[in-house]
Amino acid sequence: MTESRDASKRTYDNGDISSPNGDHLSRKRRMNSNGSQIKPSSHEELSADRVGASGNGTLTRSPSPIIDLNGISRTTAAGTRERRDENQEQANVRLEKMQAAVRTLLECVGEDVNREGLEKTPLRYAKALLSLTEGYQANIEDTINNALFHEGRDGMVIVKDIEIFSLCEHHLMPFTGKASPSSSHTRHHRTWTMLADFSLKMHIGYIPSDTVIGLSKLPRIAEIFSRRLQIQERLTKQVAHAIMDALTPQGVAVIMESSHLCMVVRGVGKTSAITLTSCFLGSFDGESDMQSQFLKLVGKH
Repeated sequence: MTESRDASKRTYDNGDISSPNGDHLSRKRRMNSNGSQIKPSSHEELSADRVGASGNGTLTRSPSPIIDLNGISRTTAAGTRERRDENQEQANVRLEKMQAAVRTLLECVGEDVNREGLEKTPLRYAKALLSLTEGYQANIEDTINNALFHEGRDGMVIVKDIEIFSLCEHHLMPFTGKASPSSSHTRHHRTWTMLADFSLKMHIGYIPSDTVIGLSKLPRIAEIFSRRLQIQERLTKQVAHAIMDALTPQGVAVIMESSHLCMVVRGVGKTSAITLTSCFLGSFDGESDMQSQFLKLVGKH
């Protein structure tokens, strides 16, 4: 079991948030309230360019994507922005290119792409992949859709056992839940059935300042980031920071648990391994009472 924790809170002034059409982070210097400049973090400096030359002349790799309130990466590829803004004709061209790529893959594994069973597979797979990555076309602000309400409450708000699906960016294989056995009895014998839960479980909690969000919006925010090529650690952080940026609550807690098919069907072949990741922000950070209460309420204490 692995657990990751991110206690940092990202705050951006209005000039630094990408515009709704997905433009990159403004290069404008940010200022403190006293007028002094804020030095960009090393991660932000790396994010300015997807790939650049370091001081010694070697190429540097772009960092993992950092999200903004509009729901796309600050280091997002041009193709992501194109997909969000494309018309139907452009979408049809994209689908045809994907079908051609799938045909090539099938040919490379030694299959006859013209046989009956595979004849429509390129189209089916292309449509499935577009569906599984439709989070690239989503926008956090549009998803929230003004479902923010002023409520003066200090209690914890939790939505747990949120079922979502995601694809590992390393192998394009799903994160899944854990298959658990259940038993049924008859007079003469007992049978066991494996009930496969093919989903991740995400638990989200926050403590409002003076604003609450419609409860259905929390699973929708999780869905936006899960319907992309992901790693579990980053997905956990992205959901937490998006909620923190949108609501400015006292704190946000996100826990995620899943089994990764890339560990189950290949490599180490660990069918029972569960990966648990977490992100605690604000009043949930550290060994706080709020964190302990949250863990207890979601059954992880």
